[in-house]
Amino acid sequence: MNAKTRLFAYSIPWNLALLTAGSFLFAMGVKSVAVPHGFLTGGVSGIALLLYYFTHNLTPGLWLLLLNIPIAVVGWIMVSRRFVLYTAYGMFSITFWMEVISFTLPVHDQLLAAITAGALAGAGAGISLRSLGSSGGLDIIGIILHQRFGFRIGQISFLFNATLFTASFALMETDIVLYSLIVVFVTGQIMDYVLSMFNQRKLVFIISEHAQDIADHIMKEANRGVTLLEGRGGYTGLPKQVVMTVVNNVQQKKLEEMIFTIDPEAFVIFENTFNVIGKGFSRRKVY
Repeated sequence: MNAKTRLFAYSIPWNLALLTAGSFLFAMGVKSVAVPHGFLTGGVSGIALLLYYFTHNLTPGLWLLLLNIPIAVVGWIMVSRRFVLYTAYGMFSITFWMEVISFTLPVHDQLLAAITAGALAGAGAGISLRSLGSSGGLDIIGIILHQRFGFRIGQISFLFNATLFTASFALMETDIVLYSLIVVFVTGQIMDYVLSMFNQRKLVFIISEHAQDIADHIMKEANRGVTLLEGRGGYTGLPKQVVMTVVNNVQQKKLEEMIFTIDPEAFVIFENTFNVIGKGFSRRKVY
C-alpha cells in the first residue's frame, strides 16, 4: 500500500462512504428481510428488535439508536473520540436507512431468508468496520476486546448472540429462534470474511541448499522483502538457512515457479495469513 493509498484510506470522505454503504446493507438486511420474517439479528440490534416485537412503541431504528448511546459513551472513554464520532455517524446512518427503507425483499423460504438477512447484515457490518468507526452496538465492544485481547470481532458477536438467543427461547417460537441463530452465524462469518478478504497474504517458508540465491531472486524479481532464518536439519544436524517472505495471492504462483527453477529439491511451505502489517502491506489501524 503506497503513501497516497494510505492517506486516502484515512480520509474523512472514504470513511464516511464506507459507513454509509455498510449501514445501508445492514439496515436492508434487518428491515427488508429479518423484520418481515420476525427474526432477531443479534447483538444490540437483536435486543432492539426484541423490544420492537413486544412493545411496538418505537421503530426498530429508534430502539437501536437509544440502546447505542450508552455503549458509545464507553467507546468514547476506552477507544478514541475519532472512533466514536465516526461510529455516531454510523449509528445515525443505520437509523436513517431503517426509517427510509420500506420495501421487502421477495424471499419467502424461511431458511433462505435467514441466510440472506445474515449475509446482508454481515457484509454491512464488515464494511463499516473497515472504516475508522463502526455501525455501533456490539461492534464497539468488539473493537475494545479486539484491541486489548486480540479476539476476532465475529467470534465476539456470535458468543454474545448465542447467550441472547438462549434467553429468547422463553419469549419466542422455537423455530424463529433457531432461524435467527442461522442469521447470527452467517452474519459473523460474512463479517469476518469481509474484514479479512483484502488482507489475506501467503506466509512462505523455503528450505533449500540455495537459500541465498532464492532470496536474491525474490528481492529483485518479486520486489518482496526476505528474512533468512538460521535452522538445523533434524536428521543430519547440519546448519541450514530458511527463507521467509510474505506475498499476495497473485504472486504465489510466480514465486513457486521461481523457487523450483532455482532448486527443484526445495521444500516450501505456503501458509495463509490474514493480517500483515508493515511496509508494502497494511498499515496498522489506529481508531
